[in-house]
Amino acid sequence: MILIYTHKITNRIKYIFNLMIKELLGVDIELTTNEEYFKSFDGVKLSYTNERIGDELFFASSKLLFERGISTQEISFNEFDDLPAFFPVYNKDSALPFDFFTAAFYLVSRYEEYLPHRKDKYGRFQSSESLAYEKNFLQKPLINIWALKIGDILKQKFPGFSFPGTKYEFIPTIDIDAAWSYLQKGLFRTAGGYFNSFLDLDFEAISERTKVILGLQKDPFDTYVYQLHLQKKYKLKPIYFILFAQYGLNDKNIPVRNLKFQRLIKALADYAAVGIHPSYGSNDDSSKLKQEVEMLSKVLNREITKSRQHFLKLDLPITYRNLINLDILDDYSMGYAAQPGFRASICSSFNFFDLDMDTETKLRVHPFTFMEGTLRDYMDVNASKAMTLIKPLIDEVKAVNGTFISLWHNESLSNTGRWLGWDKVYEDMIIEALP
Repeated sequence: MILIYTHKITNRIKYIFNLMIKELLGVDIELTTNEEYFKSFDGVKLSYTNERIGDELFFASSKLLFERGISTQEISFNEFDDLPAFFPVYNKDSALPFDFFTAAFYLVSRYEEYLPHRKDKYGRFQSSESLAYEKNFLQKPLINIWALKIGDILKQKFPGFSFPGTKYEFIPTIDIDAAWSYLQKGLFRTAGGYFNSFLDLDFEAISERTKVILGLQKDPFDTYVYQLHLQKKYKLKPIYFILFAQYGLNDKNIPVRNLKFQRLIKALADYAAVGIHPSYGSNDDSSKLKQEVEMLSKVLNREITKSRQHFLKLDLPITYRNLINLDILDDYSMGYAAQPGFRASICSSFNFFDLDMDTETKLRVHPFTFMEGTLRDYMDVNASKAMTLIKPLIDEVKAVNGTFISLWHNESLSNTGRWLGWDKVYEDMIIEALP
């Protein structure tokens, strides 16, 4: 156990010390404002305050963790251990020249996403607006790195101190935005597909659609047998997120009443965890989100507790409050569409802290590291080059014993068209990511 003295215990203080020390280092903590109790304690202890009390391990504090509310922060940078450091402190007794508890809270709470910012065309916070992108540490899980640094400093100060830390994990996740490319679309959507292909003079698509509908060729998005093969071969525990919503401009999966679609979902749930993929349209309509969760729950005859936003459309804190109101326990949306890396600068799960309400919630956030569409569509990376970008990310997560979560789609494993060769990338990634 580590005793921690601070001059004021706030919800922010409790949250970040629990995350950094209890969760990431695996060591119980006790917070106190009693200076005499702290001085008399004979054990591992540290202080987080303005001035050192005695000979304890001392970390100088800045103001943010003792505040409530949200305001623009003037952030200045220096460098520590060849990595960006911010919220500097100028007390020479401090174990570090910057307040990494405050820096970690700023990053993991997504403080900057509550401040005014430019959104992309889908209404999302852009990676290019982030501090991590600006200062070139988006591909570094800084919070995990800093937590291990705390552990090392504690071991130096208190010989014999050790901490269990976390254990590396790999979780493959797959979003099903469109269960099939041509099948089960209904008469009007099928006719519309033919019409659009005709307008584009895309006779290859017309031919492929016809062959699939006539049963002469497999639907290109039907990669489920291949997925199950890899799942058994490598003993994977994937999570599927199903878009189970009414048809809309950005929501074009199979009709929810389609029995073959429902049978597919049940079959996937026999071998893997299944969560909801809330529709793009549900972002502005909580009743629609509730309906989607209830419909999927009815098909599976079980509670739905996992979620990932379609289009990764995440509007804090509204999106997470809506999920909490529906008893969703785990969200997997924390990542960017346009850039790989660590949106919250962490590669371990954490509880969402609602800054507006100044409270830690029970919603567990599981940040993903990259999406295949980011590489293929946003960065124009081809299959032959993909692993040169994926492997360093896996290495970063393994180095801090974090959790590597990948995001793929059933269609990207089709080995056809724009996804030619990406099925091999997926298997190469699995091999590299295995513990």
